[in-house]
Amino acid sequence: MAQRDYYSVLGVASTATADEIKKQYRRLAKQYHPDANQGEASAADRFKEISEAYAVLGDAAKRTQYDEMRRLGAFDAARPRSGSSRSSAGAPGSGSFKFEDFDVGGLGGLGDLFGTMFGGRAGGRTRAAEAGPSVETTLEVPFRVAAVGGKIPITLELAEGCATCNGSGAGPGARMQPCQECGGRGTISFGQGSFSVNRPCPACLGRGTTASVPCAACSGAGEVRTRKKVMIAVPAGTESGGKVRLKGQGGRGRNGGAAGDLVITFTVLPDAQFKRDGLDLVVGVPLNVAQATLGTKVSVPTLRDSTVSLRVPAGTPSGKRFRIKGQGIEREGRSGDLIAEVQIVVPTTLSAAQRALMEQFASAADLPY
Repeated sequence: MAQRDYYSVLGVASTATADEIKKQYRRLAKQYHPDANQGEASAADRFKEISEAYAVLGDAAKRTQYDEMRRLGAFDAARPRSGSSRSSAGAPGSGSFKFEDFDVGGLGGLGDLFGTMFGGRAGGRTRAAEAGPSVETTLEVPFRVAAVGGKIPITLELAEGCATCNGSGAGPGARMQPCQECGGRGTISFGQGSFSVNRPCPACLGRGTTASVPCAACSGAGEVRTRKKVMIAVPAGTESGGKVRLKGQGGRGRNGGAAGDLVITFTVLPDAQFKRDGLDLVVGVPLNVAQATLGTKVSVPTLRDSTVSLRVPAGTPSGKRFRIKGQGIEREGRSGDLIAEVQIVVPTTLSAAQRALMEQFASAADLPY
């Protein structure tokens, strides 16, 4: 397969900023993601191509080294230029281009670098262990759990090594044989002209061998999708958009690599009684007209299933706020307050006796209207 220029793959200029590259990658990844194009092999191939390009151009260090190789002609045909006995890579003679023989001052061994960047080691050497991908998900958290802290279960779907074949991909009694696609190397070469790089073989997933009879449980992949229940600790004072990272709870690593991480983003659900203002809590205190006029003593609920007593003075208007110290949200050694907001409730129906009393009050009161 001919190697395409990664800037062309993403459809950006070589002068594009990191943010422009990221924005374009996200747009294309959403468009060609396999979940949105089920059954379309071309979309899956395009998604892999996009991801491969972004893995290089989205990393500042790798992009710098890629640009240097690109500038020196490694992504051209790499044939000797007219009138020169040297190849475009700078090696004498016939133009056989090998990463392991190419080094640029200050950049180190680009053979090993590009072997790693493109999913393998140059020349078919053993691939290094690869850490598994991070898995990101969102978790809805009840308001009160987010405020005081607690634990919430979450069920994840992850790839794990197949227990039936111990990750080999082979069925019972199967013979392991060299992969016909890659000849047992575990990698396949792709490139243009005399320039080539290696990538993991898609047929054997980089193992170099395939089973004569694939494992029925995993269809020869060596891994299966499993549902895993994890208890997530929610820190006290958690807000929407807050994140927690669980090491080793993400995607499965390859070639002995460590598992990736699980990144949880919290979404705090609203509460019917409390609202949050920083570390302070706001709670409504309903009073009738008589209580607000004459004054009263009421019990105000707190987050911790208890109440505090509040004396409301006579003549308190609706919307008046009273601050109760230390009854808000606690976070990192700091504590907010509980703000009780008076809400005068006007009755919508009255009995005959109640109406008579209200009319008597209205006629006797010195009201400004």
